[in-house]
Amino acid sequence: MRTYLFILSVLLLQTSCEDIIDLDLNDAEPRLVIEASINWIKGTSGKNQFVKLSLTAPYFDSAIPPASGAIVIITDQNNRIYNFVEEGTTGIYKNSRFIPNINHTYSLEITYNNEVYYATETLKSVVPIDSVGQTLTGGFSGEDAELKAYYTDPADETNFYFFEFISDIPAIPSLSVYEDRYNNGNQIFGYYSEEDLDVGDQVIIRNHGISERFYNYMFILLQQNSNAGGGPFEIQPTVVKGNCVNQTNPENFPLGYFRLSEVAELIYTVQ
Repeated sequence: MRTYLFILSVLLLQTSCEDIIDLDLNDAEPRLVIEASINWIKGTSGKNQFVKLSLTAPYFDSAIPPASGAIVIITDQNNRIYNFVEEGTTGIYKNSRFIPNINHTYSLEITYNNEVYYATETLKSVVPIDSVGQTLTGGFSGEDAELKAYYTDPADETNFYFFEFISDIPAIPSLSVYEDRYNNGNQIFGYYSEEDLDVGDQVIIRNHGISERFYNYMFILLQQNSNAGGGPFEIQPTVVKGNCVNQTNPENFPLGYFRLSEVAELIYTVQ
């Protein structure tokens, strides 16, 4: 009987001594986040493009505030100007007359809260996706679906690639970057694995041609995400800065990147 009374006392102590602790976290001043990815999908005109601007928010906030009211301009190397007009107050700025040209250099200028942000980048080409190989017996369990999107790297060139595999499982795309240092001129592949992918599911595969600088940027960024061993409460080793700079106030640097890519896209149905 004494033993039962002791166990009951312990249980009561465990359930009655639970306190709610409110954490008083220091919130940094919001920074501008620039998502300026100009994607020219092969076989399209590439004329419809957009730039998304938002602000950083505290970690536990569920909503991402848009950066509304900015002036967004992209200029090509022939001084042709493209004005991007905001859609309502969404922070999404659109242009329907963009003219993409391979190996042309473009500049991005954003005026927001009386500060000017600037970046330059070159539109990079990409080769087509040759084929897709699949297996349904991959992974540690032997039951994962694995896809390999093959492409032939051009010889005597230095090339960098950014792969997206997009499906409903999971909702977040699988991202990866590749270089051709050890595969120059060979057929190589982008890789995707997902345990819940099943026969009949569709995967959108996109391969982007990218600059070396964007490759380095994404490589560091992907190394710091949770899949690479980090976590939401871990201190990141460094702030990953893109190619956008604040010309008015350099200390108030933005996050994000200005990129221009030709894109090879293929929609694959799992067999």
